[in-house]
Amino acid sequence: MSANGFIPERHQPPLPLDRFIVRDAPDEEAVPMDVVFVGGGPAGLAGAIELAKLVRADNENGNGIGDIEIAVLEKAAGMGEHTLSGAVISPGPFLTLFPDLDVRDLPFRAPVGEERVYMLRKGSAIRIPTPPTMKNHGNYIASLCEVVRWMGEQAEAVGVNVFTGFPAESLLVDGSSVIGVRTTPAGLSRDGSQGSGYQPPTDITARVVALAEGTRGALSQAFFEWQNVTSQNPQIYALGVKEIWETKTPLDAIIHTLGWPLPTDAFGGSFMYPLEPNVVALGLVVGLDYGNSRLDVHTLLQRMKLHPLFRQVLEGGEMVEWGAKTIPEGGYYAIPDRRTGDGCVVLGDSAGYVEVASLKGVHYAVQSGILAARAIFDALKKGDVSAASLSPYDQAVDNSFITSDLRARRNMRLAFKSGFYMGGAKSLMLTLTNGAFPGGRIDSETDAAEPRVPGPVDQITPDGSLTFSKLDAVFKAGNATRDDIPSHLVVGTDIPPDVAEFYEHVCPAGVYERDGDRLTVNAPNCVDCKATDILGPRWTPREGGSGPAYRRM
Repeated sequence: MSANGFIPERHQPPLPLDRFIVRDAPDEEAVPMDVVFVGGGPAGLAGAIELAKLVRADNENGNGIGDIEIAVLEKAAGMGEHTLSGAVISPGPFLTLFPDLDVRDLPFRAPVGEERVYMLRKGSAIRIPTPPTMKNHGNYIASLCEVVRWMGEQAEAVGVNVFTGFPAESLLVDGSSVIGVRTTPAGLSRDGSQGSGYQPPTDITARVVALAEGTRGALSQAFFEWQNVTSQNPQIYALGVKEIWETKTPLDAIIHTLGWPLPTDAFGGSFMYPLEPNVVALGLVVGLDYGNSRLDVHTLLQRMKLHPLFRQVLEGGEMVEWGAKTIPEGGYYAIPDRRTGDGCVVLGDSAGYVEVASLKGVHYAVQSGILAARAIFDALKKGDVSAASLSPYDQAVDNSFITSDLRARRNMRLAFKSGFYMGGAKSLMLTLTNGAFPGGRIDSETDAAEPRVPGPVDQITPDGSLTFSKLDAVFKAGNATRDDIPSHLVVGTDIPPDVAEFYEHVCPAGVYERDGDRLTVNAPNCVDCKATDILGPRWTPREGGSGPAYRRM
């Protein structure tokens, strides 16, 4: 690289594998479980519910395996508080999971009615035909927070042990087998010493550990690296920043946009969905392979709200909630070669089951949970939880609509590595040929391997009514992290000033700041979006209940 540019991965510390993979024997007071789902999102809860139902039905038939203990470990203080998505949801897998319910009984807000797609320019919007992959007839608008809270209740109703405020910090392993997890300690002071409220970590043993941590799961990354699991292409990601508004002007359709305020080398777009007649969700999603090291997704969202298309809906209203998360975008070629090992399976976003062209991942997460539960149940019945015995989960996913959907659009996101206009032309050909064009795999690198060059800074002065600073936004996330908590972020050594400035712009929550020639880190601001885990400092689990407290995200 030139003196003015850099490659982020050269400043990124390695994954702290020795922290995540622990070969110590479980504590004598370890809590015994049969199956532990790490993560209380759609994938983990669906898997726990389906497994509990299978066990109960089998026992009622008179030849079952008896009662088994199933646990869901959720790092947030309450179910749904770390859950964020658009969200327009395909209901199919939910109806599979709850066959006795009608779609009207599911915790969705409303069916999708009218939908509009716009190409934005600064100050103008041109409506374009809805691309086939983005048509949402038959889908439902939802708050994923509400969906997850409801699923948590359903899990408890079928006998699942749902533990909130319990982040899993490590996988407990014996040889090549996963035999449980260790949770994070709580009550540590900033320097790592034990404060008055100290609570030691808890070891939880299990015959099977299901990793459903969401995007960029720390233990999932560690499992794949430890097991030498690869994929044809590395996973790539986008960062989404979202707001909930109470408005005076109702919104009568779901809206998606392309173009402005994104530069042409950045892949992404925006959405605005009606949750209630006077409540809307809006957000901006941007691929993390852009070239300008000063691009700032949070600032772009604030800029976007000044556009007449959004301003006419939001002006006079109130921003009541804010959040951010990353999204796996690599698609078919980035799916790990296997998502199973001895005593372990990986589900949902942690396995990369997101289809970018249709902006969908929730129903794939639920379906992966269902398929994992069936494989785990069969393995428990056989008394064999080896990788070979759990491998039917891989086969089931590979033969399901999850993989067929991703394969049909296998190069759609990768086409935009050529830029917006060339990518648009390629994506049209991909759509017309059902993914056959251009005939092979488009190669990609990790987002951290993409060169960055300082470009123009998009500065905006927040007005506190329509546009907001990062600190104001974090307040709206309900962040309740202790100010004196130890830092959970692993930063590289000798970070140059231009890289420090890059981190400042990448993070939507104001965690990182360039202070002269050095980097300062305000770890309690973190909302667990994982953006810098992709491009810089590594994220590790922190004490339970830390982070945001989303209600309607």
